[in-house]
Amino acid sequence: MNILYLNHYAGSPTLGMEYRPYYLAREWVRAGHRVQMIASAHSHVRARQPELPAGATGPCWQAIDGIDYGWFATPPYEGNGLGRVKNIWSFLSQVWRATDTLIAHRRPDVVIASSTYPMDIWVARRLARRTGATLVFEVHDLWPLSPIELSGMSRRHPFIQLVQKAEDDAYRDADVVISMLPKVHDYMASRGLDLKKLHIVPNGITLDEWSGEPPPLREDVAQAVATARARGATVVGYAGSMGRPNALDTLLDAARLLRDEPLAIVMVGSGHERDRLAQRITTEGLAHVQLLPPIPKAQIPSFLAAVDIAYIGWQRVPIYRFGIAPNKLMDYLMARCVVLHSVEAGNDPVAEAGCGLTVPPESPEAVAAGLRQLAALPPGTRREMGERGRAFVLARHTYPVLAQRFLDACGPAPALAAPARM
Repeated sequence: MNILYLNHYAGSPTLGMEYRPYYLAREWVRAGHRVQMIASAHSHVRARQPELPAGATGPCWQAIDGIDYGWFATPPYEGNGLGRVKNIWSFLSQVWRATDTLIAHRRPDVVIASSTYPMDIWVARRLARRTGATLVFEVHDLWPLSPIELSGMSRRHPFIQLVQKAEDDAYRDADVVISMLPKVHDYMASRGLDLKKLHIVPNGITLDEWSGEPPPLREDVAQAVATARARGATVVGYAGSMGRPNALDTLLDAARLLRDEPLAIVMVGSGHERDRLAQRITTEGLAHVQLLPPIPKAQIPSFLAAVDIAYIGWQRVPIYRFGIAPNKLMDYLMARCVVLHSVEAGNDPVAEAGCGLTVPPESPEAVAAGLRQLAALPPGTRREMGERGRAFVLARHTYPVLAQRFLDACGPAPALAAPARM
């Protein structure tokens, strides 16, 4: 099949997040399908941006591991303000105007709208209707509920009303809806989705990243871990984004409670909150906490193998009643990490796998107590828990399995319809 995958934030191992579109597309290419990955050339979640020729217009094509990436030049931005909105509309308007170019490049059998925000459904719908393709809406987060419940935006805000219109259109017009979140059925039905269209395909891992010997850790990270071990500390690791949803303030509050105990925390990553968190560490004298720049994804297995406990936390917000699907947790489990999970959600992979301890969110006392409890376990017990986590991922969350489930949900390649102008 010819698959057109529209994801504003799509990345790759060399560029950084988002990784899921790349991993799914790579499995489809390996299975003999052809994928156009349509993405913005500027994204706040990537470690670095693709290089485009000066003054580039329309899709700039780049082959990455057999996937045809079509980059669209968009204005840079920081944070979640007006700059991000301008970036979104620049991307969508350019893709809309490039409909004929994209169809001429490779006429799609399946068109996937997958940009976190739902407004890309209008562009994807145009492409699907022009080609008779199956239209797929992939849900990462529930917009507009996410900005409402996580950021406090009013339901009457014009942007929220626009997003709500896009979500409702997506549930009405998509042939297939793929959700990473497992507990969305009642909500989506309340917004008009025929649940026969709904399929759950969570996040996962790619096996080849976990085969062979991983590259060694960058020197500063290796030194931070070695220094902690030299003083007899149990090392708690965190690898990932540093934003409000990641609840890293709770981890630092817990670190303050653990100041005089043999525990050290090593955090690697970047994000909107990184500078503020670094200032907290300095101001509060948290000498047992090290905050370091992000490491290449290929080094993540080495980092996780070096720590004793991995932390992942969440805010206490109602949106998580629909479930969670964190990428970093799949890496934690694959690395045989014992996990301290601070969450209240509709699902809990750590509890399902039996590979760690779950404590209430936004409770420094609970996080501190949980870390003490895991640190006190015999090493053999922690190893057994880590093995259970890895077995859980291998059974349910490898990308060859997930990619096939995704395409099975799309059904057989449709017969091509005569072009219909919009």
